[in-house]
Amino acid sequence: MAAAVSRVGPALALTFNAFAWGVSWWPFRELQAQGLHPLWATVLIYGVALVAITAWRRGAWVELARTRSLWPLVLAAGVTNAAFNWGVTVGDVVRVVLLFYLMPLWAVLLARLLLHEPLTRAAGLRVALALTGAAIVLWPAAGMGDLPLPRTLPEWLGVLGGFSFALNNVMLRREAAQPEAVRALAMFLGGAVVAGGLAAALSAAGAVPLPPAPAAGWVLGALALAAAFLAGNLALQYGAARLPANVTAVIMITEVLFAAGSAIWLGAGSVTPALALGGALIVGATLLAGRD
Repeated sequence: MAAAVSRVGPALALTFNAFAWGVSWWPFRELQAQGLHPLWATVLIYGVALVAITAWRRGAWVELARTRSLWPLVLAAGVTNAAFNWGVTVGDVVRVVLLFYLMPLWAVLLARLLLHEPLTRAAGLRVALALTGAAIVLWPAAGMGDLPLPRTLPEWLGVLGGFSFALNNVMLRREAAQPEAVRALAMFLGGAVVAGGLAAALSAAGAVPLPPAPAAGWVLGALALAAAFLAGNLALQYGAARLPANVTAVIMITEVLFAAGSAIWLGAGSVTPALALGGALIVGATLLAGRD
């Protein structure tokens, strides 16, 4: 009984993190409605998180500068956040989140390449499930002649975000011996730098609007979202450190349910029979990864 009770807190913490990410599309869209593009919103949100981490562990900057093996984590985390936040803001939330969760497919391939893990039958099954689910989700409605590939910017962002998320997780496993504060700094720094560089380049090209003049509405909204993301990250670290990896994976997949449910309720996404079937296969691949 005591062991079961001791898992309630960590499980609730992981559920909070999944909820924060699952419904984050809504505040991002509200910020965009006030003129703040999701890339610039990401810069502001992770900039606030960087200030908080710096106040907590100032020495983490020196450690990160010295640890070159963590620099790929900066890039992976940055691409993950820029792609996901942009994708769910401008696209069908359900489709983007499902394509993002092709992560088990990429994780198998990256773990083989970077960690030299063997390709087992279980890994092959996960790859087959994820690929089949993706093909169903992306299958063109107009006919059978076209290949099931991403066709819109949000779909490509979902796939790219899932790939970089898998790379992010593989890098975290490879650098597990590094201090927690340094790894967290690398991830938040990536979120600010990658999104900032991309936003600046696209703004210079006229493809993305510059941030609007400061106004209480979007400034307070961005700060509240930053606080939610920072709290979610701390909740993730608290829960994942106290629960088995397979339990963590199962709880985290509830992000798909939070995202899909909130999107359907608020009219930002729809579910067809094909999308439901493909999504079930993708989620199944993720759950199998949790069992391993």
